[in-house]
Amino acid sequence: MASIAPRSDDQNRRNLRTGLMALAGALAMLGLGYASVPLYRLFCQVTGFGGTTMVASETQAARAAAAATGQTISIRFDASAEAGLPWTFRPSQATDTITIGERDIATYVARNNSDKPVTGIATFNVTPETAGKYFNKIQCFCFTEQTLAPGQEVVMPVLYFVDPAMLEDPNMKGVEQITLSYTFHRARAPLPAAPGRTN
Repeated sequence: MASIAPRSDDQNRRNLRTGLMALAGALAMLGLGYASVPLYRLFCQVTGFGGTTMVASETQAARAAAAATGQTISIRFDASAEAGLPWTFRPSQATDTITIGERDIATYVARNNSDKPVTGIATFNVTPETAGKYFNKIQCFCFTEQTLAPGQEVVMPVLYFVDPAMLEDPNMKGVEQITLSYTFHRARAPLPAAPGRTN
């Protein structure tokens, strides 16, 4: 029977290097997996991609108001809660007519219908998708965890404006209504606090 020659040190080093490279690649992919959601959210907020609204400062809101021409547009408000979230979630009003460029406020109402505290988090989008880069939020409850006690009802405001630049965009020609939609999802359970530690 032929004997098997022992592996050389050089071959062992190559195998070790290949194994370490594979491990590093796996860790990098895992890191990208965790980072993909916040990175995608940042990309959407910067570009308005996929109907994601823009985030605006008070200065930008003042500039938009100065450029307002008095033209109006209808805003429709939509709300839903994912299956399994024991909340009632609705807009305070179904539609509003606003002046393009001027800030306005909308409110949504959430109620916990269960007998336990429940934490939810909202995602949003606007339609048509081409309106995403013109719909600017100054203040919003989205992506912030909201914990409601049993039977608790809260009113959540959204301060926003529609950029007058939409009037110069041929893709927005004929758009008479923008829909702002929010969906509440159950948030992942928070980690318990360490003994003797307060948040």
